[in-house]
Amino acid sequence: MGGLGPGIGGLEILVIGLLALIVVGPKDLPLLMRKVGKAVGKARSMANEFRSSFDEMARQSELDELRKEVEALRTGQGMVPLGAEAEATFRDISQDLNRPLDAAASQPALTGPDEWPDTAPVMEPLAEPEPAPDKAGRPRAKKATAASASAGSKAKAKPPAAAAAKAPAKPRAPRKKAVDQ
Repeated sequence: MGGLGPGIGGLEILVIGLLALIVVGPKDLPLLMRKVGKAVGKARSMANEFRSSFDEMARQSELDELRKEVEALRTGQGMVPLGAEAEATFRDISQDLNRPLDAAASQPALTGPDEWPDTAPVMEPLAEPEPAPDKAGRPRAKKATAASASAGSKAKAKPPAAAAAKAPAKPRAPRKKAVDQ
């Protein structure tokens, strides 16, 4: 939606501007454009004011309806009886809620491993697989697990920085400098 409204586009505004330039003249055209701009601004402000007052009336009517509904709920008007079964259920819930806390419960609450005593464990521990023999057919030694490796072989393991520090240094070849001729 370009221009001043629906149905008036850029080409139409250009034609109107050229006609105004011809009819009014270049001397009085800025004054006319200023007056037209003020008139359009007043029209927009009036439309915004109308819209805001309309929104306020809609909010007031919604608030009035909500007030009426709240008052009807307070006085109990318009309530439909639920029936004997629902009343009995609500009575039972109310009795359970109002029962003293130190009253003995009918069944003790189970917690921890006794919660489901008739079920088997979900998964048995996995056995470590035997290592495959090497190419010569000799059995390989078992690899240590992460826990046993960290506990038993701390002294044997070398950090990578220490291993790199003890490696023999490679001799460097001297560099040749480029000479401009």
